[in-house]
Order: sequence, then structure tokens, then C-alpha cells
Amino acid sequence: MAASELPSLGQRIREERIQRGVSLRALASEVGVSASMISQIENGKSQPSVSTLYAITSALGVSIQEVFDAALREPAPPVTTPAAPGTLLEALGSSRGLRIGPVVHAVDRQALTLDTGVTWERLGELPPHGVDFLLVTYPPGGTSSSNGGLMRHHGAEFGYLISGELVLTLGFEEILVSAGDSISFESTTPHSYRNDGTEPAVGVWFVSE
Repeated sequence: MAASELPSLGQRIREERIQRGVSLRALASEVGVSASMISQIENGKSQPSVSTLYAITSALGVSIQEVFDAALREPAPPVTTPAAPGTLLEALGSSRGLRIGPVVHAVDRQALTLDTGVTWERLGELPPHGVDFLLVTYPPGGTSSSNGGLMRHHGAEFGYLISGELVLTLGFEEILVSAGDSISFESTTPHSYRNDGTEPAVGVWFVSE
């Protein structure tokens, strides 16, 4: 059964950018894309690629888990005298810190759809461990970066491919990952993924923060 699609990331990104007093141009410069691309993402007219999402969250100091959490939260009721947030997570309005599990049924999974149709489905969360536990799907032609660039981010990456094939570029090496294969590497190593095949590549990923 399909997972439930989360609302657009755009509003979440815009709220955090404005809260931090960062201009469109400044964020675009930090991420390495045009200001118009950031504007299109914030307005829901475009979805970021995997690499662009990691670059945006790194620039704004937001984790991937917080992106999922904030996309789910409902607007807070108006109050006349709002209390000052005591922590950054309170300021972000994040629900982080709440356990997701111990069982997450397929219909209850939360999904993000990114550029080229790549999807991330959150499989669980167990505070205080900072791990992104994801079911990742790269459709045929799907890629982590539409411009072919490599990405780097904090943490370590572990993946197991259930079906299909992925081409992993890790540093200067290209590796064909087939169903049944597993991978692990430091996420600070420049890397990218792409699906050159004719069927979706589906796998389970653990990314530590």
C-alpha cells in the first residue's frame, strides 16, 4: 500500500530561511543554485534533488528528520502572547523527539518526492539516535543530482538494495550496485546515485547525522 505524501517542502524551507534572516540570493549562493531555483522550490513549483535538499538543510542547520517532522505539523492556534522558544527545535516547531514505531505500517509511512521522481519514505525514528531510516526509490532515469554533481554531507551512509540497479559514484569511482548488494561509506566522501536501468531501484538506507 502506498505511503502518504507529505506537503511541499517549499513552505518549510521558506519559513526557516526567513527566520534566520537569510536572503534568497544568499541561500542560493551557499547551495550553489540560482535564486530563481530556490524561489521555485519555496513556491512548490519545483522539487529539489537529493543533493540540493542536503545542501539546503546543511546551509539552514536543519536535519532531514526535522524536514519530515515540520512538514507534518499542523499550524499552531493563534495566541496573544507567545512564549519565547527555549531551544532551536522548539523554535522550528519540530515534533522531533517523538518515537515513530515500534511498527510503522506501509499505509502510515510518510514520503517525500524529490526531483526526477526519487522518493524517500521514513521507516521509523528512535530518539535520541540521529539516524535517517528510509525506504529509497530511484525510478528509471532517477538521479540524486540532475546536473550530475556529487554531494557531501555529515554522517555515514549504509544502504541495501532490494531490487533494481543503481550506479554509485563514490569519489572518482563508479560502482554498479545490484539487488542484494549493500554499501557503506562516510557521507563526507563526494558521491551520487543514478538509475540507468529500466526498473525502479528500491533499497533501505540508514544515514547517520
